[in-house]
Amino acid sequence: MLISLTVGKVDAGVAVLLTEDKRLIEFPSILLPPSISSGSIVDITVSRNFASETTAQKSFQNLQSSILSTYGQQTPNPPILRCRNATQTSIVLEWDRIQLATAELRTLSLYRNGSKAGNIPKPMEMTTTKMSGLAVDTDYEFQLMLRTSAGAYSSEKLVVRTHKMTDLSGITVAPGIMAPPLRESLGGAIDRIGGKISETVRIDTTHFVCMEGRGRDWEKAVEMNIPVVRPEWVEGCEREGRIVGVRGYYLNADPKLRQVGQGIGLGSPQRQQSQQSQRTYTRIDGSEASGISSSQLPIRGTPDSSPSANNLRATNQPPPPMSPSEMGSPAPPPPEKDTPREVTAAQVSPSRSMPSVPASPDEGSVSSLSTSTDRVDEQSQQRPDLKPNPENGAPSKNPEDNASMVDVAL
Repeated sequence: MLISLTVGKVDAGVAVLLTEDKRLIEFPSILLPPSISSGSIVDITVSRNFASETTAQKSFQNLQSSILSTYGQQTPNPPILRCRNATQTSIVLEWDRIQLATAELRTLSLYRNGSKAGNIPKPMEMTTTKMSGLAVDTDYEFQLMLRTSAGAYSSEKLVVRTHKMTDLSGITVAPGIMAPPLRESLGGAIDRIGGKISETVRIDTTHFVCMEGRGRDWEKAVEMNIPVVRPEWVEGCEREGRIVGVRGYYLNADPKLRQVGQGIGLGSPQRQQSQQSQRTYTRIDGSEASGISSSQLPIRGTPDSSPSANNLRATNQPPPPMSPSEMGSPAPPPPEKDTPREVTAAQVSPSRSMPSVPASPDEGSVSSLSTSTDRVDEQSQQRPDLKPNPENGAPSKNPEDNASMVDVAL
């Protein structure tokens, strides 16, 4: 198609062309002949180029197919969450490596019971995490949320229940330096309680058992804050039928802190109270019987079928009085009746010299001496617990003291 146009104005870049019906058309001046000026008439032929149009359409279709095959067929995969191990107070979660396709990662977050617990550090490298400080025998719900440039993708909700104190299947032990027989015995004890043994220290390792604190695995366990205990801890769990505390089973711990019996440690207040309630009892023949409580002794006035119960008595009670025949000494003579008696010169102590006494004129002095002696005997019988004191003239049970008093009276 041929069109005639009149040049109205020519600038450096654009020329104004006028149609026959006085319409203005801006046309690039670089496409006009060089000698064109205002008022010139130019003929422009317009036609459709089908070949170029077909080539352009093919090129555009190829570009669209390339974009679809590169970015449209693969999308990020939702994370798949699993439980790797569970104990009484912790849960170890794991998932497959994140597949983002052509999208860019934004965040990978972990939710617990519907609330955000935190973001996973280094989500393209890490595939496990450990949740600690949980309650015993409690259900928890976990979910992973992946946010990318292509959208958000979430995992299925995972419900995990922590173990009871009597469930020892979550114990995962990593053995350290110990003798081969002890290591074999440790493996048997772990199998009996239902636990697992890991040759290396991992994120799901619950305890590191060894006899010496050295080695690469020991350093890794200390770095990961894993309890380092002795093999006796596994024996304690097997004996108690439940998980026991590790405080008394550290390498440098005091053995008294270990739990024995029904979970009562040697150093606990309950065991100290039970030890104080026990007494040591002594038999009548002089031998001691320890570990018998006062409730096991027979009560006075009630029969006891135990043959040894009557032979026991508490050491804090005084022994019963023994008869003189049992002590092997002769019985004391019976007390004399309160009858007047005369004191002769033969009864006076021979250690002192007796002055000569006239026979007839001073017979009254002998009777007065007999009366004084009878008074002393009467006071001694009335007050047997009176302590004698020869100096002040008080009565005495010692015949020598009485004899001295008689000498003074004479």
